[in-house]
Amino acid sequence: MAVALVAAGAIAEAQQTKKVPRVGFLSGAGDPSNPGPRVEAFRQGLRDLGYVEGKNIIVEYRYIEGNLDRSPGLVAELIQSKVDVLVTTFLPGTRAARDATKTIPIVMVSFVDPVAIGLVESLARPGGNITGLATLSRDLSGKRLELLKEIVPAISRVGALRDIDAPGPAIAFKEYEAAARALKIQLQSLEVRAQNPDLEGVFQAAVKGRASALITIRNPLLNRFSKRIVDLAIKNRLPLMCEDSEYVEAGGLMSYSTIDADSFRRAAVYVDKILKGAKPADLPVEQPMKFEFVINLKAAKQIGLTIPPNVLVRADKVIK
Repeated sequence: MAVALVAAGAIAEAQQTKKVPRVGFLSGAGDPSNPGPRVEAFRQGLRDLGYVEGKNIIVEYRYIEGNLDRSPGLVAELIQSKVDVLVTTFLPGTRAARDATKTIPIVMVSFVDPVAIGLVESLARPGGNITGLATLSRDLSGKRLELLKEIVPAISRVGALRDIDAPGPAIAFKEYEAAARALKIQLQSLEVRAQNPDLEGVFQAAVKGRASALITIRNPLLNRFSKRIVDLAIKNRLPLMCEDSEYVEAGGLMSYSTIDADSFRRAAVYVDKILKGAKPADLPVEQPMKFEFVINLKAAKQIGLTIPPNVLVRADKVIK
């Protein structure tokens, strides 16, 4: 009898262990020692749904640490660990996951139009094994240039800082080009690449090219150097418009963007639905509609810029 009870207990324990879902999270920002706010937002989303990591859910985190070429290898690691769902947070990572599996559900947080680049069939019915969230970040390109023009009325040339080897920034640059033409602003491409981008060189090119301001087109490579970028912008007295409020927190002048934390919390909701049986093909891709305009008055003072009151009053957050 005792043997039977022990055996039954062992079986029950094995079944319970087997039922704990495993999620793979591929991050384009942060690292194991400092995961960053996106990972924390996702974790908060899980907690809000009653998940406790290590108890009723296991999350395997992987970080590319600024090197996009690591994406396929890290995706392969996550697949080998037998994850039930993959969460991807940047375009090359999502593409690597799509190419690696047609069966494991993929929850993406995309900063480009996933329909236009062929990741999903439509927002309403994604088809395949990919769903998630698509921010309207690219649709805000024109608004960012308009805000720069309001703050610097004499603006005629804007430098766009981008990773020349990454697909997302290439798409973004085309969006800025179209918006700049409409506003009669010249757009200067400031290109960096590899693990150690020549940021000093591109800022020198911006000054030499008489850029009146800069825009950073965010991606995993540049995100790792956000503090260096904002320091160089201040040193060269260049107004810096950012696509991410984290740059403004680090000392950049301003940002206009969707709220990343909301998207990453919502990603946890998609994971929950899939773990409960929903098919990615049937889960519409959401587009977060809440935007945030952040201004750093300290940065403005450092570069000798006065923010017009009619612009300042529209800010959702002001850093002093």
